[in-house]
Order: sequence, then structure tokens, then C-alpha cells
Amino acid sequence: MPVLGPARHVVADGRVLLRLQATGEHLRAGCGSVVAYGTDNLDSGSAALWSVQFTGTARTVRPTDEELVRSGPRPHRIDGEDFRPACMCVEPHFATVRTMSGSEGHSARHTE
Repeated sequence: MPVLGPARHVVADGRVLLRLQATGEHLRAGCGSVVAYGTDNLDSGSAALWSVQFTGTARTVRPTDEELVRSGPRPHRIDGEDFRPACMCVEPHFATVRTMSGSEGHSARHTE
């Protein structure tokens, strides 16, 4: 399975838009391939913690201006290279969503 490396994400219309470094093999390897992505807010200090992992087929897209704003500030450099953004869209096929509350327990919900 291709490795995409560090990415910022935005969820819109049932799809996930990933903004990542345009240079290197990672972007080319991801296009048209099944990729896995995971994110969480476990270090946020929030009382409502969550974790999401999913797989889906990736394709390059041109984001809207709103999606670019929502994805937040971009880094200046990644691994010593100037950051050149590229965007991929993934429509999740298999996803696992976990929510946790407090430190005593958690609940899990799985979706496909």
C-alpha cells in the first residue's frame, strides 16, 4: 500500500481531501491506488476524544478556495524541501471510528 507521508485533511461531501507534498514518489504512488489514512485528536486536551482510520482509492483533485482555507496554514518546508502542495481526494470505503471519554473507558463505532 502506498505511503503518503504527512498530510492535512478536510472532510467535505463524504470525501476526505488530503493536502500533501507534491514532490517525490508518494504522490505518484497514491494516484489511483488504495490508500490508508488515520487521524485523531488524542493530544488535543479535549474531553471528547476520537480516532478515525479508513481506506479508499485516491485521486488528485483541485481543491476549492474554501477547502484550501479550511485545511489551515501550510508548512514552509518538509524534509528540507520547499513545500509544494498537492491535493488528493479519498472516498472512504472501509472506516473505523472510535470515540473515547475520560480515561476509564471508551466506546467504539464501526462503519463501512
